[in-house]
Amino acid sequence: MYRKNTLMKIPYGISNFKSLITEGYLYVDKTPFIESLEATGKYNILLRPRRFGKTLFLSALRYYYDIRFKDAFEEIFSGLAVGHNPTPLKNSYRILFMEFSGISINNKESIERDFALEVAGRLRAFLKEYQYPAEEIHRLDEHSSPASLMKAFFRIVREEKIYLLIDEYDHFANAVLSEDQELFNAIVGKGGFVRAFYETVKTATMEGIIDRLFITGVTSITLDSMTSGFNIGKNLSFKKEFNQAMGFTSQETESLIRPLVDICGFDALETMRSLGTWYNGYRFSSRAKEKVFNPDMVLYFIDSFDTDECRYPEQMLDENIASDYGKIMRLFSIGDRESNFRLLEELIVNGEILGRHKGKLDLDISKPFECDDFISLLLYMGFITISGAVLDELLYRVPNYVVEQLYYRYFKTEIELRSQITIENDRIKEAIRQLALHNNINPLTEEIRKALALFSNRDFMRMDEKHIKAVILTLLCQSGVYFIQSEPEMNNRYPDILLLERNPFKVRYQFLFELKYSKKKDGAKGLEEKRAEGIRQIKEYQQLADIQQISDLKSYLLLTDGSGIEAVAVG
Repeated sequence: MYRKNTLMKIPYGISNFKSLITEGYLYVDKTPFIESLEATGKYNILLRPRRFGKTLFLSALRYYYDIRFKDAFEEIFSGLAVGHNPTPLKNSYRILFMEFSGISINNKESIERDFALEVAGRLRAFLKEYQYPAEEIHRLDEHSSPASLMKAFFRIVREEKIYLLIDEYDHFANAVLSEDQELFNAIVGKGGFVRAFYETVKTATMEGIIDRLFITGVTSITLDSMTSGFNIGKNLSFKKEFNQAMGFTSQETESLIRPLVDICGFDALETMRSLGTWYNGYRFSSRAKEKVFNPDMVLYFIDSFDTDECRYPEQMLDENIASDYGKIMRLFSIGDRESNFRLLEELIVNGEILGRHKGKLDLDISKPFECDDFISLLLYMGFITISGAVLDELLYRVPNYVVEQLYYRYFKTEIELRSQITIENDRIKEAIRQLALHNNINPLTEEIRKALALFSNRDFMRMDEKHIKAVILTLLCQSGVYFIQSEPEMNNRYPDILLLERNPFKVRYQFLFELKYSKKKDGAKGLEEKRAEGIRQIKEYQQLADIQQISDLKSYLLLTDGSGIEAVAVG
């Protein structure tokens, strides 16, 4: 399908910081944030969406602060910002590292067993790494619960100053929450073993054994749900100062793709614009001025780019990432599923939503999980981003084309479930092939007609122009042949849909669609008025400079009454 880029060593999937640096992999220097983190406080939490560089940043902290790597400091950090200006605390701690991504979630017993095994393994590794006597290590054998293991461990290391690093703290808990909220409350809430585990951590901070703490994950729900058991951490996730701590800025991304641009003779601005559309758009603070790119997606693009033929990857989103996001989308069922669906529908139809970010997400059964809670959850997961403000509320929109595609996949699945129908992807893809290669729009309009006929009698599907457009976009997004733009700005005009060629695919035709909806009660006269209006608008679009630059462009008016649909070629 494509050959891997061989111009530079791309650290795609590599999360060991020392290996990345010493083996000559490309690295975007995020070490200035080590000093910022150190100055902020002792117990910090930084949450980011999946595949956003959290583990690599944690690994950097591990090598920077671990006393075992004092002699290797120059080798690892000499070429980096923090190596030129190290902080007083460098290489001054024993590091206890924990990671909770591999926990089985079959039932409460298996979750607690796997959690305890992970804890025990990490504690034994610590004692071995720092050369504690074997008899001290064997003391852990007398304990089986996570909390009792931690208590025994803290008795052994009570004279030490430890920096505790926890990666993916909520990975298994999010999976549990998406399946069974009662089970989630049982393990995380009052009396649960997760809460008991963090209570021992809190006690160790009070006793000075854990001098510093840094936690990464995706959402705050787990910590928020056991606040009284663990209320010492400072959540930095939406602080302006840490907006760019993970993720790539535009300048950083441009420097990464520069070799590809140079060898292929691409236009740098156009290439950055393309990557920005796919991967940029994340703003984690309403006060932050710059958005950031998803770093994993950018590295995937560079790693998968075919430098021999200067071809983009056929799949602009790594399926591993899509799978990760697919799993976490199950959290959409938290709270009122119908309310959540309506909010997502509004996001798809209108392009933005209005709400307030809530700093605390509590699943206490005595409190309703409200719209703003769900909005905050989406923000944590990276499914929306802050785009502006209206008085005391924030505007949110989908950050980029990748997430938009994921929404349309979810939207299709949801409406299939709700209406007890199946939309055949193979037929849709064949219809788009006919469109792309032969300018044959009939198969596509037939698929749209079938979908509208199925939706028209469903209570959940409101029939108006915006919702019908959402249905059409949902169908179009099942194929990856075209780059699909909804209401793009073209010389201060906004055509409904553009289907544009995207590298590496070569299509025979590109398309402009203008949608017009006439209510059945308005009869033939209303339909003809909409027809005339749509044709007039398309002819005006065709005079725009940006539109005239699109080669092999075919324009169609899509005229519908909510059940039938007619495609009218214009020009």
